[in-house]
Amino acid sequence: MQFIDEILIKIESGHGGPGSVSFRREAMEPRGGPDGGDGGKGGNIIFRPTSHKNTLVDYRSFATYKAEDGQPGAAANCSGRNGNDLILEVPLGTVVRKRDGDMIVDLSDESEVTILTGGRGGKGNHFFRTSRNQAPEHAQPGEDEQSLEIVLELKLIADVGIIGFPNAGKSTLISRISAARPKIADYPFTTLTPNLGVVKWKEEKSFVVADIPGLIRGAHEGVGLGIQFLKHIERTRILIHLIEVSGFSGHPPEQDFADLNYELEKYDEGHDQEDYLPLSKRPQLVVFNKIDTISPIDLDLKVRAFKNKTGIQPFQISGVTGRNIPELLEEMAKFVFAEQNAETIREREMENNEL
Repeated sequence: MQFIDEILIKIESGHGGPGSVSFRREAMEPRGGPDGGDGGKGGNIIFRPTSHKNTLVDYRSFATYKAEDGQPGAAANCSGRNGNDLILEVPLGTVVRKRDGDMIVDLSDESEVTILTGGRGGKGNHFFRTSRNQAPEHAQPGEDEQSLEIVLELKLIADVGIIGFPNAGKSTLISRISAARPKIADYPFTTLTPNLGVVKWKEEKSFVVADIPGLIRGAHEGVGLGIQFLKHIERTRILIHLIEVSGFSGHPPEQDFADLNYELEKYDEGHDQEDYLPLSKRPQLVVFNKIDTISPIDLDLKVRAFKNKTGIQPFQISGVTGRNIPELLEEMAKFVFAEQNAETIREREMENNEL
């Protein structure tokens, strides 16, 4: 399936149905009076987030999505039918913005949100009868629809984000720890879209992991694919910084670590929202991958040099052989569930303060 994470569309609610101008015509009722019914209300535009979608491919750029208009009123005080609402299903994590960039709503949970309201139906001439005007010959036309050009921007919701330069082994790792089966090859930019995988954990627990493709030096300026996908780690609780130690990159691990963190810091500079947690400040587990490709002596030298330079003791794994993967999962789970528990406590405290 094609992955689309940003698209411009136009949405339009339904026009209110016009009221009816009608006079009762029945035998033995020469002065039946006005009986024009009201028009129906126009349909709303409703967004429904769902976990069953992970792309915006169902929507066509620049297309107009319109709710049904309300039906006209009719004689015998019959009201017109209300127009059907248009429900647009989008992936969880979709942000709806105006074309100028102002955010309308962040659809981060499965709660439906009405974005545009349909026009009210017009009143029929029965509504306007008075003791002085017993035969009104006018009715309301019904309110106009609302329309808006919006940008749908998808930011994947995952507990863990795997970051690293091309060929660090992100896709191999996510295929090893989850049921996700991304495309894997030994050349840069094999992965062109983020991959999501669900990791099953003890006591029937689980958490979601995403590998973020296309990060290279200069990603924050739009080099490579990075700027397109950095936004997908904005919702993660913890980052797994994967560094390959085979020597393929031509740089020492500490340089790859510093370069990628520099990209995160530069990306953070463009976000000044109060609730934005900088990517460079997120909990980060540093993981040396492809340890099966070098000798134990060379690995030990790289680990020592990295720790001396950064003060961080990296995990050491092989995504291909599975070596030390269970220990890494254990540490990932500790972070994820500790963050979930802390978040639950914060939400309860907020609810109590509101009460």
